[in-house]
This record gives sequence, C-alpha cells and structure tokens, in this order.
Amino acid sequence: MNSDPRKLPQLLYIADSDESRSLVRRLLAYKFVVLEAANPLDGLGLAGETHPSLILIDNNLSQMTSNEAASRLKKMLPYTPIVVVSGDTKPGARERSLAAGAVGFIPKPIGGDFVELVDDYLHGKVDELENAELYLREYQEELATKIEDQTRQLTNTVERNKYLLQQNQKMFSMLERRHKLLETASRVGQMVTSILDLNELLRHTVNIICSEFNFYYSGIFLVSDDRKWAVLRAGYALAGRKMLEANYKLPIDEKSMIGRSILTQQAQIALDVAGEESRFKNPFLPNTRSEMALPLIVNSISVGAVTVQSQDLNAFNEEDVTSLQTMADQVAIAINNAKLMRELESANTEILRTKTYEAIATATGEAIHWVGNKAAPIPGSVNRAREDVQYLLALVAQLNESELDNASLAAAVQTVREEAEASGLDLKKILADMSAMQPKRLQALVSVESLLEDLDIAENSAKTILDIKEGLIGPARQRNDENVSLSEMISNTVMTMGLPHGVVMLTWSEDMPLAHVDARQIEQVFNNLIKNAWEALLQSNTPDPKIYVKGRGDDNMNYVLVSVQDNGPGIPKDIQEKIWVSFFTTKGGKGGTGLGLSAVMQIVNQHGGKIWLESVNGSGATFFVRLPAEK
Repeated sequence: MNSDPRKLPQLLYIADSDESRSLVRRLLAYKFVVLEAANPLDGLGLAGETHPSLILIDNNLSQMTSNEAASRLKKMLPYTPIVVVSGDTKPGARERSLAAGAVGFIPKPIGGDFVELVDDYLHGKVDELENAELYLREYQEELATKIEDQTRQLTNTVERNKYLLQQNQKMFSMLERRHKLLETASRVGQMVTSILDLNELLRHTVNIICSEFNFYYSGIFLVSDDRKWAVLRAGYALAGRKMLEANYKLPIDEKSMIGRSILTQQAQIALDVAGEESRFKNPFLPNTRSEMALPLIVNSISVGAVTVQSQDLNAFNEEDVTSLQTMADQVAIAINNAKLMRELESANTEILRTKTYEAIATATGEAIHWVGNKAAPIPGSVNRAREDVQYLLALVAQLNESELDNASLAAAVQTVREEAEASGLDLKKILADMSAMQPKRLQALVSVESLLEDLDIAENSAKTILDIKEGLIGPARQRNDENVSLSEMISNTVMTMGLPHGVVMLTWSEDMPLAHVDARQIEQVFNNLIKNAWEALLQSNTPDPKIYVKGRGDDNMNYVLVSVQDNGPGIPKDIQEKIWVSFFTTKGGKGGTGLGLSAVMQIVNQHGGKIWLESVNGSGATFFVRLPAEK
C-alpha cells in the first residue's frame, strides 16, 4: 500500500446521498484519493479541474440523470473511464449506461467485490454492449434537446466550484499543518515533565520534529562552558550520528545562523540557503534548501539553539516559526531541569560521600575505643603476674639443692638463680622485702590462684580483640561460591550450637532451591542470627522460648529466602536501624562486640542478597535473608 497520498490515483464519486459517498469513501480511501461531488454539476466542475483517473456516478441524481452526466463527462474527458453505480433494475438500464459513455455498470447494493471491480475498470476493463447503435441513437436523441439549455448554467457552476475547491484545499492544508504543530508541541510538553535525562530528551526532540513535519534534518546545539562554542548534542538520522562522532561544533558568532540566533536570542530563517551568504555550508547536509535556527533561552540566557532544515524552498511559514519556537522554549526548560537534576544528583553524591567518611571515622573511633577497653586490663594483669613470678622465683632460689632428692630439680633451681641474675633480678632483695611483709600480705603475693586469674584476664582480653578483628575483616575475605543446601547447612549448624532440644524448629519447603554462596561465610550468618535470637530469649526470660527457621524459594525465582524468627519481646523500633551499625550492642557488659549483625549484613550484601528485619515490640523479631539461588 502506498502511504504517500500524492502518489495515489484520484477517483471522483458523484452521488446525492451522503451515506453512499461515505460508504464508497470508506471502501476506497486506502487505495485512492477519493474526490466527492453531491450533484452532477459540481461533479462536472470537479472533474474538469482535477482530471481524475476514474469517475463513479450514482444513478439517483438530481438535475440530470447518471447517463446524461456520463455523456458530458465522456466529452470532457474522453480517456477517463466512467462507471455507473446503479440501483435501477429495469431492463436495459445497464445497456443505456454503456451507450451513454460508461465503460462499466455496478449494480446496487454494493457487494464485497466492489473494490476489485473499481480497480479492474481503472486498469482497462470495458463491459461489452450488444446492439450499441440502437441504444446510442435513442440516447443521443434524448440528450440533444437538454444539453444546450444546461451548458451555460454548467459553465458558471464549474467556475464557482473550482474557486471553492481551491479555498477548501488551502484551508484543509492549513488546518492539517496547524494540528500537527499543536500535537508536536503537546508531545514536547509531555517530555518536559517526564524525561530528566538530558541526552535522551535531546534525542527524542529531534526525532519528533523530523518525523512529524517530514523535515530533512534537525539538531540541537548547547553552549559550551566558556560560551565560545555551540556544541552539537543531538542530531537526526545518519547525518546527525556522523556529526556527533566528529564532535561537531560551531563558533558563537555572526557567521552562522546558530551562532547568530544564540547571540541575538531571535529566530533566524533562510528560505533559500543559496542566497544566504552568512549561512555555514555543512558538508554533512548537502541537500538543505531552507533552514531555521531557534534559540534556547532560560531566564533570559541563551543555553543553545535548535536547527531545522528542509530540502524544499520556502519550507517555513509564520506558524512554523511560532510553533517551533514554543517547542524550543519548552525544550530549554527541560534542558534546565535536566541540568538541575544532574547538579542535585552530584550534590547528593557529595553528601553521601561526606556521610560515608563521617561513618567511617565514627566506626574507626568506636573500634579504637573498643580495642582500648578490651586491651586496658592486659598491662595490669601482666604486671601483677610478673610480680607474682618474681616472688615465686625468689622462693625457689632459696631451695637447697642438697635437700632435693632429684638431681634434675636441683639443676633446675640452679638454672633459676643463674637466669634471674642474668636478667637483672635481685632475688636476695626481693626475698628481704618479702621477709619484712605481714604474713597475710605475703600469702596474697605468692597466690597461685591470683597468678592464674591475671593470666585468664589477659587471655580473654586478647581473644576479644581477635574476635573484633575477625568481625571486621572476616566478611572481606575471598569467597568460594558454590551450590549449597541451606537446609542441610543450617540443620548442621544448629546441632553444633549446643542449644536445648526443641528450641529451634526447622521448616523447609519441598521446592526450596540450592543457594549459590560461600558456605563458610553464610554458615557464620545463620550462626550469628540464631545465637542472637537465643541470647535475646535468655535475656528477656521468655517462657517456652522458641526459634523458628523457615526456608523456601523466593517470589523471585533467582533467589532463596530463609527467615529466623523468635517469640521473644521483639526489638524496639527506635533501635531497629542501629542494630546494623558496627559496635552497637544491647548486651551491655556481657561480652557482645556489636559486630555480629554488621558482619552479617556485609556478607549478605557482598553475595548480592538482602537482609531485613520485621519486628513489633512484644511480638518477637524476624530476620529475613534473601540469597542468590543456584545457577
């Protein structure tokens, strides 16, 4: 089907009935430019003006019969096929129409083969007529007396209709173009409110301008930061892509229409570019004959310009300029909105970066504080243990080797004396100080229990520091992802935790997929979650404490979902966000480092999963863990 109406054959249909004309128009409009006349005189005038490729005449006409109209049209346009569309069922109706000059006769009502019949007549089909001379002679005698009387009236009508047709065609063309202008302006207005990505906005704008108005080319230039250049940011079709690849730009001066429109903030029009000396001759667009440059203005400042180019001379009229400038103003607003959005995103990024640095600094300070608190008992315990060892060495050095039955023990005592002296210990002075002490004081100094207690303190503090290190560094270790059965892993984890029988209730759906994770790290996740739940239940003295672990396929088939729920008091709303922060703990001085949930979130996030909490105070807490399913 030819989509260009200028290339379709013209067909004239003459009929008094609006319904008949509407029906024929609907049936034939996709293959023909259908011209219509409501009476024979108008039809004759229109035929003389347009010279259609084929003429259809309805038999039920006022002023003259279809046969009379066919005869007159045959004289006017001897090579144009004429077809009578008739509901006349009288004998000889078809023959009389053919004798009058028609090449065909289509009976009413119109059938499903109507379009094909019209097309056949257009391409040369002619119905045969027997006894043609008889029918022709009768018809000529009938027409002879009527033609002369109607000729003068017909001539006047033709002239009047010709003028009206011209006016209607001009009006139709103007209304059609105005409609397109308004429709395009509306589309650009919609983009202003819906597209905030600058590159996408500019690309859509040039495409709409060219596709709606069948222009040769459209492009959008934006002013560079130094305001010396107009840089092409969007161009239509292949020429536009080539210019963008070449980083096409124009100086902002009077030598180009783009530069001049930016400087003057006024539209620049060249209806014949051959006579426009200041227009830049663009090698990428050799067929341009008319061009218009429209400034993009925001807050009285030119931010760029739009170029619209046509292959036709005098392609732009006053309405084009007004409508396209309105669109250009809307595009300028959209460009400004996009730039503001980009600046806002940049500001948000900077704020986020600042907050991140603050969080890192806070976490680092808290880490140092924690390590300092845990390391603080170590020096005191070591000093006390050192003193206890010195007192014990002094006592050992006083042993008489001869009184020892074992030679090895005697040698060990001698070694103690020698190494103590070599290390600078004055065992005799220490012993003298001990002799001067009260008995109770002396017994306290040489207490083995006290010595072991100090060693325990130092050991526990060091272990806590190592646990903190593991909580901070552990999640960042290299992963070894594989397909893992979470149901088996979590079941084994629960068995090794030593929890009372019946506390943890495990439920797994039959379609629960494997998870693609690092088994060691994910085991740490659920160990921490179940351990935290149990400690919360103990701390709150919850009667009949229960922990419910459930696993199933997630709603998104690419993930598996596991929940860990307890029937404890829940987590207060005001601390639900804080629990994920490093070193935050609700366990007070009962040994918690505050790194468990922080490490859990880090591990889950690094796996491309998600963890979240749902809790109502007094109704327990549920942690949901979504992890990637097997690949």
